[in-house]
Amino acid sequence: MSERRPLVAGNWKMNKTGVEARETVARLRALLGDGELPVDVAVCPPATALEATARAASGSHIRVYAQAVHEKASGAHTGEISAAMIAATGADGTLIGHSERRAAGETDDQVAARVRAALDGGLSVILCCGESLEQREAGETEEWLAGQVRAGLADVAADEVGRLAIAYEPIWAIGTGRTATPEIAQEACAHVRSVAAGTLDGAALRVLYGGSVTPDTAGELMSQPDIDGALVGGASLDPEAFAAIVRGA
Repeated sequence: MSERRPLVAGNWKMNKTGVEARETVARLRALLGDGELPVDVAVCPPATALEATARAASGSHIRVYAQAVHEKASGAHTGEISAAMIAATGADGTLIGHSERRAAGETDDQVAARVRAALDGGLSVILCCGESLEQREAGETEEWLAGQVRAGLADVAADEVGRLAIAYEPIWAIGTGRTATPEIAQEACAHVRSVAAGTLDGAALRVLYGGSVTPDTAGELMSQPDIDGALVGGASLDPEAFAAIVRGA
């Protein structure tokens, strides 16, 4: 049994206003209770709801992460958000390198710079990686994941492992209803851990699985030896479903 503490994070994507975020967090707090949890819990609201979510989660087990961060501290970067801006809302961390951001043009070099900026800004990081269906079918999964992981960790120091998790999200399973089998997910997460061990303490690194995670699939996925939690998409919008996934961890 791994001694790594599980992490379950919900990525709300472009959903929920500040009012809706407060209502969701209030319901989630009621479902999870005030007692100690054996798992870390985070939600990732849109930037406009970060402060409202952080206030609603204050004093609870729930951490708040942004969905993206820019590598610069300030400047002419319309629509972007800096690490200091995220921290000022009361949020604890940020996602970086989600496939939807990469598809919109985020490069490996930007991911590396954004990981460094977030850590320097006092934030925790969930670094995302994952392959397309075409890459998997071409036998390129391991090479692709290794490239993304090495690039993302290029400027990370070994002693920062406690502030960083890596989420393996096969692109072909995000929002499609298709979930990697526990065996496929375990194989990929073990590979991610092995590659990351070239930079960090692989035994201490938390590796998450993401991709159409539901209450029905979460338990078996997170029972795998190299899967330390989940990055949940659509199911995290429903407090009851998300709480059930947390309990499954």
